Amino acid sequence: MSTKDFVEKDYYKVLGVPKDATEAEIKKAYRKLAREFHPDANKGDAKAEERFKEISEANDILGDPKRRKEYDDARALFGNGGFRAPGAGGPGGTFNFDLGDLFGGAPGGGQAGGFGGGLGDVFGGLFNRGAGPGTRTQPRRGQDIESEVTLSFTEAVDGATVPLRMSSSAACKACSGTGDKNGTPRVCPTCVGTGQVSRGGSGSFSLTDPCVDCKGRGLIAQDPCDVCKGSGRARSSRTMQVRIPAGVSDGQRIRLRGKGAPGERGGPAGDLYVVVHVDAHPVFGRKGDNLTVTVPVSFTEAALGGEIRVPTLGGPPVTLKLPAGTPAGRTMRARGKGAVRKDGTRGDLLVTVEVAVPSELGDKAREALEAYREATADEDPRAELFQAAKGA
Repeated sequence: MSTKDFVEKDYYKVLGVPKDATEAEIKKAYRKLAREFHPDANKGDAKAEERFKEISEANDILGDPKRRKEYDDARALFGNGGFRAPGAGGPGGTFNFDLGDLFGGAPGGGQAGGFGGGLGDVFGGLFNRGAGPGTRTQPRRGQDIESEVTLSFTEAVDGATVPLRMSSSAACKACSGTGDKNGTPRVCPTCVGTGQVSRGGSGSFSLTDPCVDCKGRGLIAQDPCDVCKGSGRARSSRTMQVRIPAGVSDGQRIRLRGKGAPGERGGPAGDLYVVVHVDAHPVFGRKGDNLTVTVPVSFTEAALGGEIRVPTLGGPPVTLKLPAGTPAGRTMRARGKGAVRKDGTRGDLLVTVEVAVPSELGDKAREALEAYREATADEDPRAELFQAAKGA
């Protein structure tokens, strides 16, 4: 599309929305029209296909806040082919001329109105994004890096700072990242320095791929560097101290922004993704933000009740009150003794009671238990079980 067409087309009218329409209203209008005029729903209808292209084109501009502002500014400045300047021309301060002269140069090879190369470059970012002779190569974001780290159970709960040795792509030191022995690469003629080429249809169906000739760099080495073979990148190893936040869980993937491979030509660094593995603990387990522990108690403690001491992770033991008649498998809660949450508070320690059965009994203990059995001979702990089974 020419810049002239861009200025003269009313994309708001194409989508049927007012100029002050919100992003949601624009998206809703586009989706409705796209369904109505989609080529799959209008096979063989050339008019519907052309209409669909216009709709997609309008959405590409109005659906992007930055491009929409550029479009609105351009329309305000050059609307209807007239340049509005205070005191110019007639009463309205407007004089008219051919937009083709302004953007493409005056007839006969001269420049229009003394604007040098024309004002097409002003809007080059909207179509082809400035692709043309003299285009400067664009900064490139560094690659993302993924690494793994294994923590102890305690480190995962409390957080830890661990060293990570990483290998990534960085600017080649031999050629200072240019890929050329003499440091004078040339702009790729295929993508004109953008590092990308477009293919396919128009509007939202245009596809952009990395340029195969320069491999997305926008530059081609005239005399390729012996170290990086003209790529401008070389493998680099470094050790970084990485802070793993408290409360991380096994298998969690942490993103550290800007800690990946360095960018090119002033581009930002990529991100570092760290996959965390957590070793098991011989005593404690994990359930979300809570820690778990199973505590054995004697039969008399469970039956008569009492106080029991429970270990905590990295801290002093806590004392819990065990109610009389506590059954095996009951879980009690020690508040604030669990893992660290995102807000800095701690979860709880879930204490599950397990009645310990002695493997050997002394004479006195055996006599006492025999007496207890005689005293409770009329009680059947399985009576309700059989009754419920019959009812089912």
